[in-house]
Amino acid sequence: MSSPPEFHAWGVSHFAVIFLTVVLPFFLAFVVHRTKSRRLERSIALTISALLAVNYIAYVIVSRRFGVDHWYKLLPLQLCDWAMIVIIGALWTGNRRWLEVAYFWGIGGTLQALLTPNLRYGFPDLRFISFFVAHSGIIIGIIFLMLIYGFRPRALGILRTFAWTELYFVVAFTTDLLTGENYGFLLHKPEAASLLNFLSDSRPLYLLEFHGLAFLFFCVLYAPFAIVDLARKPRSAGTG
Repeated sequence: MSSPPEFHAWGVSHFAVIFLTVVLPFFLAFVVHRTKSRRLERSIALTISALLAVNYIAYVIVSRRFGVDHWYKLLPLQLCDWAMIVIIGALWTGNRRWLEVAYFWGIGGTLQALLTPNLRYGFPDLRFISFFVAHSGIIIGIIFLMLIYGFRPRALGILRTFAWTELYFVVAFTTDLLTGENYGFLLHKPEAASLLNFLSDSRPLYLLEFHGLAFLFFCVLYAPFAIVDLARKPRSAGTG
């Protein structure tokens, strides 16, 4: 039996996935805007949400084949898992608050995982496909809904999302301590190179810096919208 292909960051398959992740939501939103079809919009949203859910369930079912031998290794306790749940809810309901949280979590955390994946296996291994269907699907769903709704996050959304993130930290870190897993990379840094590698090796300081990095990411993600608001204010004052 041949060994699975090795994953190479920014290889052809990785670059292709990133390209599709960026282009596909804009293409889908363009088609919806051109057709002005509410049915098509709902069909796309439900298809993305169903793909995310089926992909996760399918991985859980076949996980033993990949050497996952304990139930606690399959808990949905990565931040990307929570982002997936929230964006599925937003895709189903159109709820803007859920989309706001998904934006900060998905673009802040999932995008990092997409660019610097903690992954050993390359295309066409099922683990490669499942990983990128999950992570790319989250980002595609977020961008698609933002384009369709003309949605933008609010400054207060940073605080709301950070409060939910604190809940995530408590749940994930408690589970990590009880099981020895590393959900959220809260016990130690990931094997793949990422921004977390620049944080302290001392766990208390590492966790404190982790919180600060999360909040900084949320602020950076809000910054473009804040800049647009500031640019519009003088213009509004002038016309007034």
